[in-house]
Amino acid sequence: MKNPFNDLSKFELSLWIISVVAVSATFFLFGQTDCLTLAASLIGVTALIFVAKGYVVGQVLTVVFAVLYGIISFKQRYYGEMITYLGMTAPIAVVAAINWLRNPYKGTKEVIVARLSGLQKWMMFFLAAGVTAVFYFILKALGNASLFFSTVSITTSFLASYLTACRSAYYALAYAANDVVLIVLWVIAAGNDAGCVPMIACFSAFLVNDIYGFINWQSIRKRQRSL
Repeated sequence: MKNPFNDLSKFELSLWIISVVAVSATFFLFGQTDCLTLAASLIGVTALIFVAKGYVVGQVLTVVFAVLYGIISFKQRYYGEMITYLGMTAPIAVVAAINWLRNPYKGTKEVIVARLSGLQKWMMFFLAAGVTAVFYFILKALGNASLFFSTVSITTSFLASYLTACRSAYYALAYAANDVVLIVLWVIAAGNDAGCVPMIACFSAFLVNDIYGFINWQSIRKRQRSL
């Protein structure tokens, strides 16, 4: 199989390298030994650069990241994050991977960028409201740390996963919003445990990558429609 890194532009390769270096440097700077955190972060930034390209390998890596991040969240009592990533993000990423495989652009590795239908939009808002309400009470019962931000994280995670599965360019904006919420969550956690600082660096790198993802998907959409 062809090395997918060969398809990255110079900018994309530079963005990936900078993200990897920033995450790794923060990890070692704070003297961390939890290799699970480092592995999750590196897999995560790698997944995002390929999702930004519209490549299904990005969804496969997203599944791996979701499982690792769920384990890390459990350790910090962020049960909302654990449930969200293991019970929602990972399964939807599998669905997205299948959908992307079935919708390649003219036989390439690039997925066809789609526009949400009216029904899909109504379904998205209806399901997001339901998921938010249900998980709020579940997290409250579990005594989840930072209940408000954890609940908002569930909402933004669902929107991001839903839009990704639908092949919408707006997936990246939803993920960017989720990144901001997660940065806040891990800043709070870092107040009690400096070992959480690498996760702040991780989601800061995610934020930059998701912003690029939105910009690139807009370009992909325009190019696909013009050909």
